[in-house]
Amino acid sequence: MTRLRIRDAVPTDRDLIAEWMIAMALETEHKHLDPPTVHAGVEAGLADRAKARYFVAMREADVAGGETIAVPAGTLMFTHEWSDWRNGDWWWIQSVYVAPEHRRQGIYNALHSHVAALAQATPGVVGLRLYVERANIAAQQTYRTLAMDDSGYLLYESEF
Repeated sequence: MTRLRIRDAVPTDRDLIAEWMIAMALETEHKHLDPPTVHAGVEAGLADRAKARYFVAMREADVAGGETIAVPAGTLMFTHEWSDWRNGDWWWIQSVYVAPEHRRQGIYNALHSHVAALAQATPGVVGLRLYVERANIAAQQTYRTLAMDDSGYLLYESEF
């Protein structure tokens, strides 16, 4: 029997999460990220919940002899944004990745539901937000099924 468990990421997850972030950027945005920078960034996020909070989805299966094997299947990170309009925090879902062999099996849905439940149980959190590439129609459809709506905003940036 296979089960899905969501757990907080730990420092030893750094390399896996960093490799998944590098793969995600290449896959979704055709961007080549600098591995040392990504590894350092994930390490900093894992070390400081004021910066970020990461989760890892684990697929667990019972095997012969009563043993259980657990395989990392995906990850999600969120950050905080203060809103003076609402006197509370938005949680921004970011750094989402599901390993190709685990896609279309409810991994993201489980990660999202876990974070949504935490957000709703945390005083002062006013909602969840995320951004998605305009061309990533599959992801947009997934977010709609999870009761997320297009906010009507465009995202602008000035990268340094």
